[in-house]
Amino acid sequence: MRGISVVIPVYNEEENVAEGFREVAGVLETTGMPYEIIYVDDGSRDSTVATLLEAAGNDPHLRLIQLRRNFGQTAAMSAGFDHTTYDIVIALDGDLQNDPKEIPQMVAKLGEGYDLVCGWRKARRDKFLSRRLPSMIANRIISYCTDVRLHDYGCTLKAMTGDIARGLRLYGEMHRFIPALANEMGAKIVEVPVNHRERKFGTSKYGISRTIRVVLDLITVKFLLGYSKRPIHLFGLVGALSGIFGVALLSVLTFQRMFQDIPMGNRPLLSLGVMMIIIGMQFTVFGLLAEVLARTYYESQNKKTYVVRRVFTGLDVDGSAPWKRKAAN
Repeated sequence: MRGISVVIPVYNEEENVAEGFREVAGVLETTGMPYEIIYVDDGSRDSTVATLLEAAGNDPHLRLIQLRRNFGQTAAMSAGFDHTTYDIVIALDGDLQNDPKEIPQMVAKLGEGYDLVCGWRKARRDKFLSRRLPSMIANRIISYCTDVRLHDYGCTLKAMTGDIARGLRLYGEMHRFIPALANEMGAKIVEVPVNHRERKFGTSKYGISRTIRVVLDLITVKFLLGYSKRPIHLFGLVGALSGIFGVALLSVLTFQRMFQDIPMGNRPLLSLGVMMIIIGMQFTVFGLLAEVLARTYYESQNKKTYVVRRVFTGLDVDGSAPWKRKAAN
């Protein structure tokens, strides 16, 4: 359905939700498109919900999803995506640092044929040592590991098509890896500079502990993107290398024993060689088990290992073959 769904996860943002709702609603009114504003309350313990409902009044565009407890931003964002209605989905932070006035330009960018438009806080209004520097380092590492080159993975402000948003499966802290996960789905991605504002009220919900979680999730994402459909290629390669090393080591020891009369029974290298062969066999078995689990995962849920962008069937709606019309243009 043509329109805009805005997803805003919030947690203890009672000072920001009223102003944020009015800003977002005001911007969406100017687009002339149907819209909905989906707030996901992630178990707030203050008056966030009451303040939001009071500010919205009877506005029919507001949809409020209240989670039973604090599940984290990733889970809240996933809940919002699952409840979207329209074919354009905007993700937005609830702390007023993302500027809603950027929404129209991002929607326009989607109209150019992109599936995901990522915000880039080029002039970021945060402390350098505690926020910006770690973010810069993390962005470089994530870009290198995922092959999706972006300046700002941490910017929540994103615009995407509805099928991409509702097709994402987010766990842990993986909302930061949406571009990489969307790329795996075949999404066409672009990054645009967006305005970033200083936080007016409240305090940041992020701490240094998130760094460890991001690193662990990066390992998971790297595995999912590269080997979730062929795990034997990863575990089998490690197993083969370990087995080859063990066999080579035992071959050298055997040669020394037979032709150089060097004892091998009391040498630690003998134990190392045998251990490397056993480890190689174990990794190979892990790979086979992972292959079985991967097939169970896809086949039990009737999931496909591919994503279709569009299907052409003969003539398009105007009566001309689409590939011929494209060539003529």
